[in-house]
Amino acid sequence: MESTLPVEELTSGASGRIIPLFKNLRRSAFSYETSRRLIIFLQSIFLWVILVSRRRFSTSPSSPPPSPPSAAATSVKRRKLSLRRDEEDTQRRRALAEALDMVVENESGDDGCRCRWNTSLFFGTRRNALFCRSWIPVSDELRGIIIIIHGLNEHSGRYAHFARKLNSCNFGVYAMDWIGHGGSDGLHGYVPSLDHVVADTGAFLEKVKFENPGIPCFLFGHSTGGAVVLKAASYPHIENMLEGIILTSPALRVKPANPIVSAVAPIFSLVAPRYQFKGSHKRGIPVSRDPAALVAKYSDPLVYTGPLRIRTGHEILRISSHLMRNFKSVTVPFLVLHGSADRVTDPLASQDLYNEAASEFKDIKLYDGFLHDLLFEPEREEIAQDIIDWMHKKLASGNLANVYSQC
Repeated sequence: MESTLPVEELTSGASGRIIPLFKNLRRSAFSYETSRRLIIFLQSIFLWVILVSRRRFSTSPSSPPPSPPSAAATSVKRRKLSLRRDEEDTQRRRALAEALDMVVENESGDDGCRCRWNTSLFFGTRRNALFCRSWIPVSDELRGIIIIIHGLNEHSGRYAHFARKLNSCNFGVYAMDWIGHGGSDGLHGYVPSLDHVVADTGAFLEKVKFENPGIPCFLFGHSTGGAVVLKAASYPHIENMLEGIILTSPALRVKPANPIVSAVAPIFSLVAPRYQFKGSHKRGIPVSRDPAALVAKYSDPLVYTGPLRIRTGHEILRISSHLMRNFKSVTVPFLVLHGSADRVTDPLASQDLYNEAASEFKDIKLYDGFLHDLLFEPEREEIAQDIIDWMHKKLASGNLANVYSQC
């Protein structure tokens, strides 16, 4: 692939952007080096002022007592109000998630194959309640299990069609909503740490393995979910539980429009982590060539369509930077799929992952002209079949290896 369309910065399925707020920095009369030094200097002064102010207010005996109501009481009241709003929003989203149809009809009008479906709550590593789904075929023996980790701002319920396709080939399906997504706890669209999502993914995999002993497991991740899955699989105890991973349109190379953003993003993410950059809000970036799929996604009340929150944007930058530095240390078997016309994540980064990874069993499929949400493209059935064929190939290679080891 010699050329691709311009990649939208700092996004992974999100309709908001953090980067455009900083684009005015490009117009500065200072050189980049001067600007970088100025930012670091101002950051140091800012942190010093905060530390000195806190020490003065906490140790000065001559400071007059605050007038009622005290600042501390007001802060506590605001926090309680914020937590109440978050909890009410979570309950509203959870009710919507519970009400979703779990079985999608196929073109013939029936449900394709019979399955047992279920919803449940899984308590993550930080004791957050995470909303989960499962689709298990009722006939024949399971060939394997695939765990779906959705992309930024969406939710697991969007993958019911894919789950039906997998069930028809005797694969069981589990899926988990991240914190702040779908029916899970947290402020909608807010991710305090993608490392928490990585840890929750590992814990959920361990639970599924415990409930299904001896059945091969695959992790599937889309967009930022692909970055989460790839980082999770970099830990040996998680890789050892996996047969392989599947990544669609993974967010592997996310770079700010200006390098200065990398310096200021950590500051803003600490000062105002939940703040939404309304001035950076963009709509209309095509993620599928299917108009009906676009309408369904952006009219879904469980899909977050507001501006990107500051901490969430910083976390995307952070995990992307980590993954780019560690492509050569990837050893897990994987299949990566990407559309060449993707304007949200970079298909060349997927090619770099394939070229540099140390994995002995790895494959890549690049779809000419396809966009970001591959499983919602008009050719979704073909793409789903490519994933199933790869899992069959991986399972067959494992069986062959077992035969040779016994000889």
